Amino acid sequence: MKFTTKVEYGLVCLIYMARHGERRLSIHDIVEKERFSQVYTQKILQRLRLANIVVAHHGKQGGYALAAHPSKITMKAIIEALDGRTFDIYCQPRLREQIVCTHFSMCGVRPVWAKTKQLLDDFFDSITLEMMARDEREVFQMTRGSKNHERS
Repeated sequence: MKFTTKVEYGLVCLIYMARHGERRLSIHDIVEKERFSQVYTQKILQRLRLANIVVAHHGKQGGYALAAHPSKITMKAIIEALDGRTFDIYCQPRLREQIVCTHFSMCGVRPVWAKTKQLLDDFFDSITLEMMARDEREVFQMTRGSKNHERS
C-alpha cells in the first residue's frame, strides 16, 4: 500500500491549517512554510474544497480555511478526497475487469483483502485531523492504546 504525494502534501497542509485555528490561510502562506509547489498545492486544495474539507474565501481577506472543526475531519475522508480509496481490492467487479486474474473463483486471498480494507478504513476513520495536529506521538499512543484495550 502506498499513498500518493497528494495525500502526503494534503495531510501536511491540513495539519498546518488545523494548527492555525480558524484563521484563513493563503496558498502563499502554506507553500512558503511547507516549501511545496504552489501549483500542486492549489490543485490539492481544490480537491479538498470539492470534498467539503476546506472552504475557499475570495477577495482581499481571502484564503483557505477548514470547513469543519479538525475533530470532525478524519484521515479516511482526506485520503478518499485525494486518492479516491484507502485501499484497492482488485477482486471487486469494477476493478477486476481491468486486470487478468484466472483464480477468481477459487481465490483464498479475497477475504484477506476485504478484511485489510475494513481494518484500514476503520483505523483511518478513527484518526482525526485534530489528533494529527496536536502531536504525532499522541496519535500513536492513542491508536496503540486502543489495540491494547481490545486485547484485555
